[in-house]
Amino acid sequence: MTLQEIKNRFGIIGSSPLLDRAIDIAKQVAPTDLTVLITGESGTGKEVFPQIIHALSARKHGQYIAVNCGAIPEGTIDSELFGHEKGSFTGAHEARKGYFEVANGGTIFLDEVAEMPMATQARLLRVLESGEFIKVGSSKVLKTDVRVVAATNVNIQQAIEKGKFREDLYYRLNTVPITVPPIRDRKQDIYLLFRKFAADFSAKYRMPTIKLDAEAEQILTNYYFQGNVRQLKNITEQISVIEKTRDINADTLLKYLPNNQTSQLPVLANNSATSQNDFSERDILYKVLFDMKKDLTDLKKVVVDLIENDSQMNHDFQPENATIIKKLYQDVGGNPETTIQLGYNTSAPSVLSKKEDASKTIEVEENLSLQEIEEDMIKKALTKHKGKRKNAAKELGISERTLYRKINEYNIK
Repeated sequence: MTLQEIKNRFGIIGSSPLLDRAIDIAKQVAPTDLTVLITGESGTGKEVFPQIIHALSARKHGQYIAVNCGAIPEGTIDSELFGHEKGSFTGAHEARKGYFEVANGGTIFLDEVAEMPMATQARLLRVLESGEFIKVGSSKVLKTDVRVVAATNVNIQQAIEKGKFREDLYYRLNTVPITVPPIRDRKQDIYLLFRKFAADFSAKYRMPTIKLDAEAEQILTNYYFQGNVRQLKNITEQISVIEKTRDINADTLLKYLPNNQTSQLPVLANNSATSQNDFSERDILYKVLFDMKKDLTDLKKVVVDLIENDSQMNHDFQPENATIIKKLYQDVGGNPETTIQLGYNTSAPSVLSKKEDASKTIEVEENLSLQEIEEDMIKKALTKHKGKRKNAAKELGISERTLYRKINEYNIK
């Protein structure tokens, strides 16, 4: 079965190389019995991949069971997965088979596996290593032949470091890893998905299909979808139901795109304790640098005023001092070779430069606006990340939409 046939069968929209790579790995691993761990952000569509693996495997005629480990209470998850005997706990009025017993010969998909309690993780590890399990309240060892596919949107390495996930279970589950890319890394697929969802909701609610103009399409493509495909689908449905006009422009679209930024100025994001510390240190550093720049500008102005106004001073200048004053005149826009003559231990300096020229230069320096600072920071961020707006916006702590607007405002190429 080709990649396109798989996409058509399971309703997968997109042609991103990252997406194609994930599907290809699922296709290659399906005929084996290897355990697979699927990782990716919430809303990326991880639940489709275990279905692909099961449908293309030798177990396709066996049972397929999807279990959301995060939705089962800690006190009952062992019973749900492995079953229990009658009277094993309060409310156990009869014996019950667990999912691993029911799915014998088939496939179990353990979604949100990182939410599984530590005690249950130990039981799962035994099943993966030996195919054996024990029902709750029983002492009899049972065997099962089940293919396990797990998924999580949690960084398991961090969970291991915090003692919330067993390292040995991670390596047992992660025999073959599949990473599902977030939608913002599949920009060429965003508008395709929007059109598909728009057509679906048009048929569902019996109304004309909504369409985006060129500017709205570009904004949608560059938007940072935190909720991935799920968020895009939700936004498409809202617009389809609420808007009376079927031609959607940029202003209308922006009403439905959440923007949590409280300031239009580029700032660092501070969503964690670490980033808060980074923000404080960098913020203080910027303040110190700006204060130092202002103090230096004031000092230059005072020295130039002294030299310009006191042409009769009889102080001798050492060579090193003369060098400093030459540099000072260069900084404020003068030419030391033609505007100043210095005597080394012989006479006072004869200043020929125009004071107003230096003052104008200093005034321009002092009037550096917030807009210029903002534009400079945006240019530096874009240069650093080689024009990738997503990464630049992340570093600046603003949304891609805000960055896009600022780029147009300052006409940054």
